[in-house]
Amino acid sequence: MAEQTLSFIIPLKNDFIMDYKPYSPEWHRKRYLKEALDNYLDDYVENDIIMDDILSIICDRQDRAHAEYHKLEDLELKLRD
Repeated sequence: MAEQTLSFIIPLKNDFIMDYKPYSPEWHRKRYLKEALDNYLDDYVENDIIMDDILSIICDRQDRAHAEYHKLEDLELKLRD
């Protein structure tokens, strides 16, 4: 079967996953996400583990954001004194 390409769709390993302008930030983000998920799926990782890992990453990011917010809030209060 011949490989077809459509505008704004870039074939990657015979999969049409890219629907963004090539090499744009969106294109790279989706490519990185696809590669990460492909690694999990290729290693036959259970769906619950995939979900737990995603939630763990989100929670870690959220914790760092909260810590930064509180640090800046404390600085603001000290500057106002």
